[in-house]
Amino acid sequence: MEMTTGNEMMITVSGVTKNFGAFRALDGLSLNVKKGSVYGLVGPNGAGKTTFIKALMGIYKADSGEMTLDGKPIFENEEVKSRMIYVCDDLFYYPTYTIEQTAKMYADIYPNWSNELFEKLHDIYKIDLKRKVIRLSKGMQKQVAFWLGISAQPDVMILDEPIDGLDPVMRRNTWRLVLNEVAERGMTVLISSHNLRELEDVCDHVGIMFGGKMVIEKSLDDVKGNIHKIQIAFAKEGSDEKLALFTSNLELLHESRMGSVASLIVKGDMEDIKNIAAQYSPVVFDIIPLTLEEVFIYELGGMGYEFENILI
Repeated sequence: MEMTTGNEMMITVSGVTKNFGAFRALDGLSLNVKKGSVYGLVGPNGAGKTTFIKALMGIYKADSGEMTLDGKPIFENEEVKSRMIYVCDDLFYYPTYTIEQTAKMYADIYPNWSNELFEKLHDIYKIDLKRKVIRLSKGMQKQVAFWLGISAQPDVMILDEPIDGLDPVMRRNTWRLVLNEVAERGMTVLISSHNLRELEDVCDHVGIMFGGKMVIEKSLDDVKGNIHKIQIAFAKEGSDEKLALFTSNLELLHESRMGSVASLIVKGDMEDIKNIAAQYSPVVFDIIPLTLEEVFIYELGGMGYEFENILI
């Protein structure tokens, strides 16, 4: 779902490193997030996703490299920080503050805060404004985080495992609200999540981290556009020879057989693949959509990375 309002970069990260003692959590990380895009950041546990986001938000100071928003350094830059909202899995609220008091604090910090939007969203997040946030359940605290974050009308929303703890109806409502801000105001969203199925529905750009580095960074259309799952079968006589000839002309990432039907994961232009297949007169030729998880597994496998359980 492409919502990009232009080609200009909103977030630019170049050569960022972060060490914790002898452990290098970020190893020359670089990435680019376009204005008005929804960028999904994925990778296995320990890849450095949360470390990067905390460095981006100024919670950690990077040891080297640059991180900018619209070309301006982010670290310890109040003007830039006032344009960013961070919703994480481990939320913090002041112990004595009610939702109403927390909203007033946000209004003082964020210049684009909208009381009108905050009141409107109360119809969706139906929680008593007089309740202390810290006394709410984790799921309700997450609702408050989105309620406040959207009302602040930021230019950039950073989400780290954002929807955990929300029930299915509230998940759908919250994504609808976030994506509406992208469509209406050109808000930029960076999401770190293990839920690839959910990212597939909302993201237009995706990056995968491994070992503190960015190993794949593409638009979702490009990621899916050149990897295909094919089921193919030939007439019994000479079927093995035809299959061998067909696959010899392809960039084959994976092959499996079930009876006479071969399942292939192939990289390349789909029309070229169809034309090659036609030369061998298959009796079965089906193209099956790949999931985002499958695309990344086969991409990583092709790059020589160990991908067993990498995205589970």
